Amino acid sequence: MIWNTMMGTSILSIPWGIKQAGFTSGIILILLMGILTLYCCYRVVKSRKMIPLIDTSNWEFPDVCKYYFGSFGQWSSLLFSMVSLVGAMVVYWVLMSNFLFNTGKFIYNFVHDINVTDIVPGTNGSNKVICPSAASGHPPQNRSVMFSSGNSTGFELFEEWWNKSQTVPFYLIAVLLPLLNLKSPSFFAKFNVLGTVSVVYLVFLVTVKAARLGIHLEYNWFTENDFFVPEFRILFPQLTGVLTLAFFIHNCVITLLQNNRNQENNVRDLSIAYFLVGLTYLYVGVIIFASFPSPPLSKECIEQNFLDNFPSDDIMSFVARIFLLFQMMTVYPLLGYLARVQLLRQFFGNAYPSVFHVLVLNVAIVGAGVAMARFYPNIGGIIRYSGATCGLAFVFMYPSLIYVISLHRAGQLTWPALIIHIFIILLGLANLIAQFLL
Repeated sequence: MIWNTMMGTSILSIPWGIKQAGFTSGIILILLMGILTLYCCYRVVKSRKMIPLIDTSNWEFPDVCKYYFGSFGQWSSLLFSMVSLVGAMVVYWVLMSNFLFNTGKFIYNFVHDINVTDIVPGTNGSNKVICPSAASGHPPQNRSVMFSSGNSTGFELFEEWWNKSQTVPFYLIAVLLPLLNLKSPSFFAKFNVLGTVSVVYLVFLVTVKAARLGIHLEYNWFTENDFFVPEFRILFPQLTGVLTLAFFIHNCVITLLQNNRNQENNVRDLSIAYFLVGLTYLYVGVIIFASFPSPPLSKECIEQNFLDNFPSDDIMSFVARIFLLFQMMTVYPLLGYLARVQLLRQFFGNAYPSVFHVLVLNVAIVGAGVAMARFYPNIGGIIRYSGATCGLAFVFMYPSLIYVISLHRAGQLTWPALIIHIFIILLGLANLIAQFLL
């Protein structure tokens, strides 16, 4: 359950993050961030039990924050929780626009027997890999050439009305905005299995692609050339920002573990879940990076969504996009419901005060998603900014401060414990600041 909840859209950006950090440092950072976030998550799980003389069995982590920090803890935890939820929903909207665009393009070309070649550098042969951002540093939208049968006027009209950033993000509104306004999204919770299926299929896709493309690695520790990046790069905080959200489950881990039949196994189960998640991220990230065909393409061509490195007519990528599109369309209303419950219940004491209140909130959230898909469709950037922001509070600061305060009140605080946890907080702060400097 924890593995399924934690595995999200971040997996698509892990290869890009490894490219930004360098191959060797990327692997090291995934391991270190996995261990650090696991420890902080362990501190969250134990935080309730360190409160004496009060029944905390029904408390969530925001309740713990309120106990230690008063109204500041209550409202700041709400703020950072909303950042994580809305950030995830924005990433979902950008990705759903991407997947819907490529899926529609594949279906249109197949139905009308149109052979289309994208105007981007790429490899030749049946296992084609492309570099969409090679020309200008920005992914092209509908730049393609029709080579075979079909109505050229109809194709041009299709490309005008089926544009990745200018039209498709708006089409999603008709489907998803009504779903967000449902009082209870419990129906969509039944489709959680799609998340597991999608991740398993992505692992399968990565394995098959790597077997066909082979391994393309060259070790340059600090210098880069036309095709390879150094093993260590100054841009490594971009990966730590992505990983903060990739390993983020701290605001709901207490709720998830409450359903555990054997509560004494919580720490063991949490550790196993983190191990499996880290292993999945490592496998996908390392395999995609290592098998990316350099030469003829540069490793710099690895996209923030690695599926963008496969053309829209690639069958396996088409199936992956279909899986992910339907999974995200079922998870998106659940995220919206969580955001609505947390925000409206805090302000109005009711998760559904009126249709008007809910509609205004949902229009604002959807508007943020459409704006990002239209003007800043960079999921790696969105993930690292939102991850580092909410991670500063829920991953690094609150668990460490709560642990230090509880030890101090019990008269058990030692200098090593204080120094270690202050260092963890400083790491989270440096992680956030670095996202805006690099």
